[in-house]
Amino acid sequence: MRDDLTIVILAAGLGTRMKSRKAKVLHEAGGLTLIEHVVQTALQLALPERIVAVVGHQADEVRAKVAGAGIGFCVQAEQLGTGHAVMSCREALAHLPGHLVVLYGDTPLLAAETLRRLVARQIASGAAATVITTEPGDPTGYGRAITDDHGDLVAIVEHKVATPEQRAIRQINSGIYCFRADLLWKHLLEIRPNPVSKELYLTDIVEILHGAGYKVASMPHTEASELLGINNRIELAAVDEVFRRRKVEQLMLDGVTIQKPATVMVDAAVRVGVDTVVEPFAQLLGSTAVGTDCRIGAGAIVRDSRLADGVRIWPYTLISDAVIEDGASVGPFARLREGAHMEREAHVGNFVELKQTKLGRRSKSGHLSYLGDAEIGAGVNIGAGTITCNYDGVRKSKTIIGSQVFVGSNATLVAPVELGGGSYVAAGSVITDAVPADALALGRSRQVVKEGWAKRRREGAKALPEVSRLRT
Repeated sequence: MRDDLTIVILAAGLGTRMKSRKAKVLHEAGGLTLIEHVVQTALQLALPERIVAVVGHQADEVRAKVAGAGIGFCVQAEQLGTGHAVMSCREALAHLPGHLVVLYGDTPLLAAETLRRLVARQIASGAAATVITTEPGDPTGYGRAITDDHGDLVAIVEHKVATPEQRAIRQINSGIYCFRADLLWKHLLEIRPNPVSKELYLTDIVEILHGAGYKVASMPHTEASELLGINNRIELAAVDEVFRRRKVEQLMLDGVTIQKPATVMVDAAVRVGVDTVVEPFAQLLGSTAVGTDCRIGAGAIVRDSRLADGVRIWPYTLISDAVIEDGASVGPFARLREGAHMEREAHVGNFVELKQTKLGRRSKSGHLSYLGDAEIGAGVNIGAGTITCNYDGVRKSKTIIGSQVFVGSNATLVAPVELGGGSYVAAGSVITDAVPADALALGRSRQVVKEGWAKRRREGAKALPEVSRLRT
């Protein structure tokens, strides 16, 4: 990291070829927005206070995405070209000495090491600027890098105005520059509007600097895919695939078993401990952290959650904003929503849903239950079909269940309500009042049996005319 390096990230455009109402840099690849990827790379080279993002379309949303990075922002109120975008930073940055790198918010694959080489080459060359160039498979549509006999750049010519001889040149401009900051600010205002588009293009600075007698160096780079920006959803999907492949490969190198890695989706910020096994088609998203010796079942989706060591997530379970402590198990086909917290060795089974609920140590809810806004102690058994009625149409209320409570199947707990420690709730009960510790609570009417009623009903139905039976 250098304290004399300034980085400007151009992120003001909408990106019309994305066919989206959302600014291009807010689209995601690998679990982060494009602008987040670029800012993370920039932070490996420069101090946050010397990194500036130029924002325009949906500026507030772009700022919010990278607010925690500590970088600065400049506003390009009208999008009048790349040269105009850099000009919008002149007042804020022109006093800073050293070198200045220009990046784009839609080039998330650009590696920090490539930029380090660019800065080093610029410093060693003594040039006014150094431009990264590359040779894509098809250079059509890209600006050609025009060089002199020494290999230095004299101009960048856009494809649509290039001569046939210039179009035969395969070396193109990547748009990524490192400038001597003082010379950039001295000559930047010499850029003139393009006669057709009326925009100010930063590419013109190469010819301006050359005309002023300065050297402009090039740094050829063989990995063209690393440098090119994202322009449409197809390219976005391809970049997303690159990030996800890198992530699962790194996890496997770090000691995680991933079965059928091409089917598994892991976001950039996710952390997974050694000897954890991730089964096919699982997704680990957002800021999820998984401990050691866990198993994530096939088709499970875990987002923004913390899983401790030895946790077992069975297949096709959905978990979001939850905490699961050591040795707990969830699923299959369970759902943990925001605020769910399972303590050590707790168990949630198939078709059980937790929301804003703490399930105590070694407590279990094996089947077909909804537990919302509840505090459940240790060693509790929640019978199949139990629900906490936490919402009365106006407000949410809490259910408190003490330790060692047994709740029978199909119990309905109408909050606010408290079950004392060691108490027992009979199956099929509707509980509306507090249950003392160690008590038995029954909240159902006495069973009535009418001998022969079903037989008489069947015989009566047979005696009805056909039309009457149809109407019935």
